[in-house]
Amino acid sequence: MGKLFSLLVLLGLGYAGLYVYYGVVVEKGVEEQLEARGLSSLSVDNVEYDWLAPVSDSAHVAVTLGYRGSQAAVNMQLQGHPLFSDEVTVQLDSLQALRLGLSFGQ
Repeated sequence: MGKLFSLLVLLGLGYAGLYVYYGVVVEKGVEEQLEARGLSSLSVDNVEYDWLAPVSDSAHVAVTLGYRGSQAAVNMQLQGHPLFSDEVTVQLDSLQALRLGLSFGQ
């Protein structure tokens, strides 16, 4: 019973590490796509995805982009696995939200 519990804890830790690393790789991939399109002034503030995304070949990803105080939440479709496949395509799905920030004076 103790070995089974240890195995489950070890598998859980491994999956948690894969989940976090998947987010980092997706964020870097979105940043590279933005730079390739000449939008390097946009910053990736947040990446959200389903908890089963690291084990599937396609995933819906919600990305929050920022530009000088303004933010846009964009849904994207990810085809291919960013960790295990050579070719990954990112398709813009829809604009989820747009928040504009205004500042007056100094």
